[in-house]
Amino acid sequence: MPWQPLRLWRSRDCFVCGESEKTLLTALSKKASGKIMSSNSFPLSNASYSSDAASTAKVVSDGAVLRSQVCEAQALGRRVGFVPTMGALHEGHASLVRAAVAECDDVIVSIFVNPTQFAPGEDFQRYPRPIDADIRLLNSLGVRWIFVPGVLELYRTGESTRVEVHGPSARWEGAMRAGHFSGVATVVLKLFMVAPANVAYFGAKDFQQTVIVRQMVADLFLPIRIVVHPTVREADGVAMSSRNVYLSPQQRVQARAFHESLCCAERLWRDGASPDLIAQTMCETLSRSQVVVDYAVVVDPETLELLETNCHVPRAVALVAGRLGQTRLIDNRELLTNDQK
Repeated sequence: MPWQPLRLWRSRDCFVCGESEKTLLTALSKKASGKIMSSNSFPLSNASYSSDAASTAKVVSDGAVLRSQVCEAQALGRRVGFVPTMGALHEGHASLVRAAVAECDDVIVSIFVNPTQFAPGEDFQRYPRPIDADIRLLNSLGVRWIFVPGVLELYRTGESTRVEVHGPSARWEGAMRAGHFSGVATVVLKLFMVAPANVAYFGAKDFQQTVIVRQMVADLFLPIRIVVHPTVREADGVAMSSRNVYLSPQQRVQARAFHESLCCAERLWRDGASPDLIAQTMCETLSRSQVVVDYAVVVDPETLELLETNCHVPRAVALVAGRLGQTRLIDNRELLTNDQK
């Protein structure tokens, strides 16, 4: 029997031959709150779906079954791509799936509204879950597997593992949403183990999240490549987001200020303005549209640290976050000097 390196590296016990998933996770992480295991706190499944909606792709809810099928495909030399989502799919998600389908032999898309990345009082319970529509869209895009686990499939009773990625998670969204990035890192690692793909696709709209995922992959030597694709926007520049459905018609118009503030940042950056002036201008642009600003900053794209007042570097990222009513939105833009564009 010929040597099969993918089977050795991505065995049923995940990533490290001979070491169980539970042992690896426990070694990497610290104890999680027992509350996430309570079936009284969270539904046992994220959504139900009809069999009619799942006629092309394989809809899988069992992680062991998915892992086995992915490993079998890789043993045959097939390149597997993975797009993790929380569902409520829009063109931004579709663009990631199309890229994965174009670049890989087989594609997995997960649909899982992850409870551990929502703080108390956030929108976990009301987060949109149009599962049948999502499955129809994914069927039309040509994916091979749709992974729709229940909460207890990924967070089993009695487990005590959480993943913390320090450094890039400390500021901005990490400071505003306690525990958010621990929940993100934990579920992404779990998904990478259940779906041990060759490459995973993320959108740039959640810029801080992409930095954290890349840091985790590098730190833990995970054998998966991370690809980040540009933010997909509506015709008026508003970044596509599953939470846009929460906006009233008036708030939807006001939401244009996020994109407008980033356009201002880009113009000022090219003109040599200081990070402080850019941040102040973004904040003023948002405030004029009655956005309650959480932050508007210019940061280093690797460390996410604030750039110093008189700092002149060739590349930076503008980050903005704020609220319109009860809806919280985020956006960002890479800032490049004229000679780098």
